[in-house]
Amino acid sequence: MCGITGFWDTSRQKSALEMQAIAQKMSDALLHRGPDDGGAWVDAVAGIALGHRRLAIVDLSPQGHQPMVSANGRYIIVFNGEIYNFLDLRRELERLGHRFRGSSDTEVMLAAFTEWGLQQAVQQFNGMFAFALWDCQERVLHLCRDRLGEKPLYYGWMGKTLLFGSELKALKAYPHFQAEINRDALALFLRHNYIPTPYSIYQGIYKLPPATVLTWNGGETRSSPIPYWSAKQIAESGVTHPFAGSESEAAEKLEALLQEAVKLRMVADVPLGAFLSGGIDSSTIVAMMQRVSSQPVKTFTIGFYENSYNEAAYAKAVAQHLGTDHTELYVTPEEALAVIPKLPTLYDEPFSDSSQIPTFLVSQLARGQVTVALSGDGGDELFGGYNRYFLVSKIWQQIGWIPSTLRQFAGDALTSLSSDKWNQAFSHVDSLLPAQLKHPNPGDKIHKLAEILAMPNPDAMYRSFVSHWKNPEVLVIGSREPPTVLTDSLRWAHLPSFIQRMMYLDTVSYLPDDILVKVDRASMGVALEARVPLLDHRLVEFALRLPLSMKINNSGGKWLLREILCKYVPRNLIERPKMGFGVPIDRWLRGSLRDWAEELLCSDRLQQEGFFNAQPIRQKWKEHLEGDDSDGLRQRNWQYYLWDVLMFQAWLDESKKPA
Repeated sequence: MCGITGFWDTSRQKSALEMQAIAQKMSDALLHRGPDDGGAWVDAVAGIALGHRRLAIVDLSPQGHQPMVSANGRYIIVFNGEIYNFLDLRRELERLGHRFRGSSDTEVMLAAFTEWGLQQAVQQFNGMFAFALWDCQERVLHLCRDRLGEKPLYYGWMGKTLLFGSELKALKAYPHFQAEINRDALALFLRHNYIPTPYSIYQGIYKLPPATVLTWNGGETRSSPIPYWSAKQIAESGVTHPFAGSESEAAEKLEALLQEAVKLRMVADVPLGAFLSGGIDSSTIVAMMQRVSSQPVKTFTIGFYENSYNEAAYAKAVAQHLGTDHTELYVTPEEALAVIPKLPTLYDEPFSDSSQIPTFLVSQLARGQVTVALSGDGGDELFGGYNRYFLVSKIWQQIGWIPSTLRQFAGDALTSLSSDKWNQAFSHVDSLLPAQLKHPNPGDKIHKLAEILAMPNPDAMYRSFVSHWKNPEVLVIGSREPPTVLTDSLRWAHLPSFIQRMMYLDTVSYLPDDILVKVDRASMGVALEARVPLLDHRLVEFALRLPLSMKINNSGGKWLLREILCKYVPRNLIERPKMGFGVPIDRWLRGSLRDWAEELLCSDRLQQEGFFNAQPIRQKWKEHLEGDDSDGLRQRNWQYYLWDVLMFQAWLDESKKPA
């Protein structure tokens, strides 16, 4: 796990000494990702410079130093991530005549490129990776990212110079970087609480999409990323060639894949452990780890004193049953709040999934004992764990038969009722909403139902469920939402079930752009490598072949995972409603964060900065703090909407500071 960066200045007007200094400055911006070693390589004649920061995990010796040159001198690489099957590849390459100086996966990658070429080599890599590869023979630069998007890679052109790096802070360290905020991307951020690929917060800077290679020869034409693996094709192939075995055969096959994925990700020359929430996914990963480990696995859990946010007791029970070496830390509100000032720097561009706070805290806790931690991310998307998969389908079955004009009229009527009519309407609302949407705040319940009734189709309902601000263009001055995978139906996989389509869309959007970003920045912020066994591409491909009935049935989601886990953990320890990994932002904004938020949401300040229409923000802030009437029926919980704006405002403050 490391940080990579570099540039290709095709004007070739910089000296080798100047290029070296710039590459060093860019890589130093990523020191937190790789505190163990660093280096830079330049070719002033070509105008290319590569920088690297190293967190040593496999081959701790100087033989693992990067940038690394291939044995034949053709390739130079900077690489972030891990190739888990590198030992198998090494043995195959040795049979073909290759010899190795050290024992790193980076050296194996270079030999693979030499033997098979980039495209064929990447197809054989099982891992998480982002790398830049300079081909001295062809004089081209390749940028590449792993299949599911575990490791980040930004790129963009500044005039005749191509910049790239693991995080935006590396690109910003380049002289005369133009940090112009992309208002269209800001609108997307307010909708999603993250900025979707391929956009970034800066004009002209992009995220390389997962499973793609960008190759540039330094010419006038700027290249576009080319896929080497397609989740869309895999999902569609899974429908046409589904798993044909029985449920017991599927469980046996999935368990074997899980064990192999976990075993590969336990290879390290440093201490290793796992995050354990007590949920299905993390408990399954830890059960597999403990099965193949000769000693107790180190597990880590963050607990909160607020019961509605606390899963630590469940995690402790699972840890005790499996016999792990368990560490838990109960965090006070003050300790959690102390993380907030770190977030703008940690996440490098606006990011407002509030579970970023406990994710950082559990990473910090784990880093006290280990350098690598396995995580259970990916199970919700692949095996049907999110509540929205049940809700959207169930709600549409209940209301889809009603003509859209009548549903729109009913929604408008609900939100326009006078206060003395709300109680009368309220008894009807409870009967219409599924149990998962029942909310203690009557105002939220009424407005949620009104939003649902206005939806023209289930696809629109899904988009509403995964959106915060529903009309961000109104909020962000001078913005227009650009297309994303969620709005471009041509990019959707053709699947027989709407639930399958939701799971697919989450896999190619929410997973890489929210969940994996959150885990990568939080863990790398404390120099911890997080590995995600459920995203082994072989396991993903198998999961996409499973019939929906093996994932979701009357007992809920993740059915097949549950059946496997119950071989290792008693069912009563894991059968409970799903909890989010969150913090009580709603209460904090009315309490200890109120003054901080008020300063960032000041109307004069918002108008002066010129990004937001202040009125709707101030209205939501007022409603969140006070409500509109004394009986509380119209009081709203706008924590997610407000947290989006606050995280941008905090990021904006940080971005104005001199480097």
